[in-house]
Amino acid sequence: MVPIKTFLQNQSMIISVATSLAASTILVRNIANDLVPEAVHEYFQKLSTRLSSQLNVVIDEFEGLTQNQMFEAANVYLARKLSPSTLRIKVHKPQKEKELAVAIDTDQEVIDFYKGVKFEWVLASWRIDMPDSNKKSNQNALSRPELRRFKLRFHKQHRDMALSSYLPHILQEAKAITEETKTVKIHTIDYNGTDYWSSINLDHPATFDTMAMDPDTKKALMEDLDRFTVRKEYYRRVGKAWKRGYLLYGPPGTGKSSLVAAMANYLKFDIYDMDLREVQCNSDLRRLLIGTGSRSILVIEDIDCSAELQNRDLEKEAKSEEDGKITLSGLLNFIDGLWSSCGDEKIIVFTTNHKDRLDPALLRPGRMDVHLKMSYCSFSGFRTLASNYLQIQKHPLFGDIEELLEKTETTPAEVARELMKSDDAEVALQGLIKFLQS
Repeated sequence: MVPIKTFLQNQSMIISVATSLAASTILVRNIANDLVPEAVHEYFQKLSTRLSSQLNVVIDEFEGLTQNQMFEAANVYLARKLSPSTLRIKVHKPQKEKELAVAIDTDQEVIDFYKGVKFEWVLASWRIDMPDSNKKSNQNALSRPELRRFKLRFHKQHRDMALSSYLPHILQEAKAITEETKTVKIHTIDYNGTDYWSSINLDHPATFDTMAMDPDTKKALMEDLDRFTVRKEYYRRVGKAWKRGYLLYGPPGTGKSSLVAAMANYLKFDIYDMDLREVQCNSDLRRLLIGTGSRSILVIEDIDCSAELQNRDLEKEAKSEEDGKITLSGLLNFIDGLWSSCGDEKIIVFTTNHKDRLDPALLRPGRMDVHLKMSYCSFSGFRTLASNYLQIQKHPLFGDIEELLEKTETTPAEVARELMKSDDAEVALQGLIKFLQS
């Protein structure tokens, strides 16, 4: 057994030698850096890279103004690949969602195996400090305080397999995960956001089952939406952007906004609510369009009165006075110009109370493909509302109400208001009859 004193002396000697070697190494490295030209350093670095058996792939979060789909897919996919040995993970709790959202954190390595091949992932991040002068002059510019990228590393011999099979596999898996866990969101214009939009969860309960509208119209709309979502190759073959425009028109209270929510819940598409009064100029329209995601519904409500859209014949005369404002030509280019092809599977919904006030250029196919009239409450619509509010399918007073609805123009909102006045079906229906008679 070694005496403690001898052991401590040996340990002290080992530490002293190690310290001397470390100091000598640093000294030699500093001398080498001073004496060896920088060009020689670069040459050996390039040589080392060339001789390495590993290939490094960089996946940036943004490519120009658009978000990199591959980055988003990798972020979703790798969250499922985090191992118990990962030292640090990123967790947040989205509002109105039950589960915690887990994601990879910066500088943490994630190992993934695909068809027996090892892939190493690391998320890198760095901040961008903008000069104060740029901040003031670009308050509405699309600026990002932080840049992120994934670094993927694997053996060079698997390059073709990684590009043709592994990365497409991640795109497919991420899409399936997103659809499985997706919460529909509603986005609003936010010039302080990284892409001009900010969002919250859409907690609107409207569905096609609860919509008080003509059954044939409802069926036709659902069939049109289903046909649109499966026609990716069709749109590509005919040379058109994969988007569709709907015009919902009719009196106030006929359910136009609720129908938009029902469409979003049915398709699981996010809603982007654009108030044209908040848009400052035509270039902002393009940036807003770029910021919308695929599989989304862009909603422009009250298109006839939400902005002072000039007649195109008068735009040249008023250009100097209206400089910086959005124009009808700018809106038309936004809807179906070259920029409208940014992103896939997009729906644009316009609502108006007065279809006759709209410029004919807005109404043509390609801009508003489907014109859907939201009419006054019919008897079939009333039956839906009675089922929703009173949970009844039939009642002796239904006959009287049907006769009155045939002679009276009343909106579903007005009928719903009367049905909400009492939980007693008899009392509520009698109140509705008095309202229709008056």
